[in-house]
Amino acid sequence: MAELSSFKAYDVRGRVPSQIDAPLARALGRALTEALEAKSVVIGRDARLSGPELSAALCEGLFANGADVTDIGLCGTEEIYYAAAHHPFDAGIMVTGSHNPADENGFKLVRRGAVPLSGDSGLKTIAARVGVLLKTVDSGNTADCAKTGIPHAASYRAEYVRWLLQQTQDNGHSRPLKIVADAGNGCAGLILAELTPHLPHDFILRQTEPDGNFPNGVPNPLLPERRMATANAVREAGADLGVAWDGDFDRCFFYDGDGNFIEGYYLVGLLAGEMLRRFPGGKIVFDPRVYWNTREIIIEAGGVPVMGKTGHAFMKERMRAENAVYGGEMSAHHYFRDFAFCDSGMLPWLLVLSLLGRSGAPLSELVAARMAAWPCSGEINRRVADAPALMKIVRDRYAGQAAYEDHVDGVNLEFRDWRFNLRMSNTEPLLRLNVEARADRALLEDKTAEILRILDGAA
Repeated sequence: MAELSSFKAYDVRGRVPSQIDAPLARALGRALTEALEAKSVVIGRDARLSGPELSAALCEGLFANGADVTDIGLCGTEEIYYAAAHHPFDAGIMVTGSHNPADENGFKLVRRGAVPLSGDSGLKTIAARVGVLLKTVDSGNTADCAKTGIPHAASYRAEYVRWLLQQTQDNGHSRPLKIVADAGNGCAGLILAELTPHLPHDFILRQTEPDGNFPNGVPNPLLPERRMATANAVREAGADLGVAWDGDFDRCFFYDGDGNFIEGYYLVGLLAGEMLRRFPGGKIVFDPRVYWNTREIIIEAGGVPVMGKTGHAFMKERMRAENAVYGGEMSAHHYFRDFAFCDSGMLPWLLVLSLLGRSGAPLSELVAARMAAWPCSGEINRRVADAPALMKIVRDRYAGQAAYEDHVDGVNLEFRDWRFNLRMSNTEPLLRLNVEARADRALLEDKTAEILRILDGAA
């Protein structure tokens, strides 16, 4: 039987079948309809091989409580967000393991309007109810479902593509570019097939066929070993830039014309400036891991910087509270007010294409000065035995020297020429370290190595 350990801070994820299986999916469907009194639910799934079984069991649980189910099949998470925001559904459920290994899967849940369910906004209640249902003798059997049905098959993809184009085409696409687009055998290829014919660019499409075996490796471009193939493709094609996506394409990742991977941090600053051009004086939410570059760009562009907490549910909640026009995380999650405050892996690269077309400059030029002014370590993960104790050791080692300290999300300490954030992952048993400095890469590397020695028990 699956475990409730699969319920995380703002979604459900774990190994199949030890942490997630059909009985849990069935119980989740029942618990969600009870918690939200949901009568109409839209569902979809990514390419993982366990997706069809979990989706079928989820439907059984939804039908058990009389819900009407619309199934949009293979899709990206943002297609569920779009459906929940633009159509009268009471809830949306995406069956996805996102960027995790092929033997994992999970569920991302939203209520009407694509408002996320997190631990403090209903997910804990649902988890508790799932626990009760899983202990009931017949909860894992289809026979326990008093009502059955067949989900309605639907697709909103063409409608979503039209919406994307309306949001991003402002005469900025006029300069044709050569672009490597790498779907990583996730679901991004499905929407690229409908979107790219409307754009005046030369696309080199890679790994666009959804394949839950992930024959070319897990779709997670944040892993250094997964970047090389896209980087090489950019160089071989002589492309102007490359774009890659994770499995459910709610994140996109960029490579410049030389095949260099661009840290998501610098894209947050780039998009903050672009969104403030479109919405002068707007508020921008950013996460606390790295932010000096972002904050400076926001202030110089006349916007209002707002620090949020890492994690998509937390970022969306803060954006709604502030009515922020855009929010960005260095992990390549980008959120937009006009997209129901949700994250999208399609809007960012389309907006960057618009910016490139308008400026006439290559991507490398647009970020080079920012990378020199605010070098960063990128996120470094450590699997440790006692994360809270190690965080305290690091905090106590440096706090006396700090000019500023907060605990919005983990340990955040600032000094005159450098700063760091150390936090526990919301979804994995990891400590995550991010360091940045003021125009001093040698200092950055020295301080990063110094903290890592503490985390590794060598200091």
